[in-house]
Amino acid sequence: MKKTIALVFVLSFFFPVIAQDTTSNKIAVLPIISNGIDLASVQTAESILRMELSNASTMNLISEKKTLASLGNENCTDEECAKEIGEKLDAKQVLLCKLNPLGEKIIVQYVLVETSTGKNLLSERATAVSVEDLDAVMKRVAVSVAKQKPFNTNQEVGNIVGQESLESLRQKARYNFGVGFGYLFPSVGYDMDKEKSFTINAYFDYEVKDYAVGLMLGARQGFAINLYGNYLFSKTDVCPYVGGTLGFHWVSQHSQSYNYDYGYGYYDSNYSDKDGDGIELGLQGGVRLFHTYNFQIFIQGEYIMTFNDYNDKAFVFTIGIL
Repeated sequence: MKKTIALVFVLSFFFPVIAQDTTSNKIAVLPIISNGIDLASVQTAESILRMELSNASTMNLISEKKTLASLGNENCTDEECAKEIGEKLDAKQVLLCKLNPLGEKIIVQYVLVETSTGKNLLSERATAVSVEDLDAVMKRVAVSVAKQKPFNTNQEVGNIVGQESLESLRQKARYNFGVGFGYLFPSVGYDMDKEKSFTINAYFDYEVKDYAVGLMLGARQGFAINLYGNYLFSKTDVCPYVGGTLGFHWVSQHSQSYNYDYGYGYYDSNYSDKDGDGIELGLQGGVRLFHTYNFQIFIQGEYIMTFNDYNDKAFVFTIGIL
């Protein structure tokens, strides 16, 4: 008799817990709210969301029929209403989803509400570049809800949405290769009998936020290799910038020069032994055109100082494409 009473007591303790766990492990997906999107597309998006959530989540998805019955003829558009519907359905969580057109894009907003507290467990936004892109977006929304993680953290091969694909193209464009042409105008050294000389430069460029850094290989009265960094003043198509360079310049084409010593009556040829190679510093500025595109045209002015025996200094003007 005592054993029977003990068994009844144990069962009476566990059964409510089991029942509570069963009812608290449900999730309700409310009908998607839309404005300006055709009904067929909305229904298809909702069907994909429910199916993918059922596959991705460990929670029990309350049927669409029961959810609609609890709503009656009312529309549920906010967290307070979602909490009430969740209580009617004994759901632990309720998912609200809205689709709003913005030009050709569709903005997908979704909120996951905890029924017991009315707290937002997740509040996210995603962008579909077209109606067709809703397929991939709703699959990612389901994964986001199931894991309760932001939309952008569940990117995987095969589930990249259209907007991320476009962003990826722009990110790749931040790695630039380019060529520039122009002229070097000596101010000190460089055999001042020459007014200018042709230059051609190759650029390996990388943009990060408001800066561009890179490597320049140049044929400019010899050969130069410089590292450079520029501050970009704009994120628009017309982007002014200023920066500096540091590298090495192997300056060539210095003539054999002899200084006549009037005191001793002969030419001093020590000048010809001077070294034309040296560390080079530069200040540069210019403008990048079509900056938001996958190619850019730049116009640049630079003042370079080479620390060699000739103390070469010059202005360099170039135009090119990245």
